[in-house]
Amino acid sequence: MNLNDLTLDVEQSVEVKADIGDVFKGMLYRLGEGNTRPDGVSMDMTLEQWAGGRWFRDRGEGIQHLWGHVQVIKPPVLIELSGPLFMSYPALNHIEVKIDQVSGGAKVTLRHRALGVIDPEHRAGLTEGWKHMLGVLVEDFPRADAGA
Repeated sequence: MNLNDLTLDVEQSVEVKADIGDVFKGMLYRLGEGNTRPDGVSMDMTLEQWAGGRWFRDRGEGIQHLWGHVQVIKPPVLIELSGPLFMSYPALNHIEVKIDQVSGGAKVTLRHRALGVIDPEHRAGLTEGWKHMLGVLVEDFPRADAGA
């Protein structure tokens, strides 16, 4: 096992044609109650939107999984989450979502870094998962000129 096997660093960005404040609120929604799998099924996530707030999955009937805690929340430009995420093994994850004002909207940059014994299947799947989340965020804000 080498250092590359024990670390993860994934960064993805999208541009959203909407006000930066609306994009920030949309990202919080997509991390929380609006979080879905690529097939559209709800992940049953909750994000408590304050420092120290929990980010967890509640599947009902007492079945829950802590994904992490809010480390930093700075509307409308930054949220950081840290914790085990979906990894039920020795791993620590840090998610940083930065939102920058750009011409015509906002740029969302999501960076996921992790340290630990990372399952190769999880490593491969999370890239698609983040791509899906950012893609639905873009779809949440249809372009004003889409009907033109």
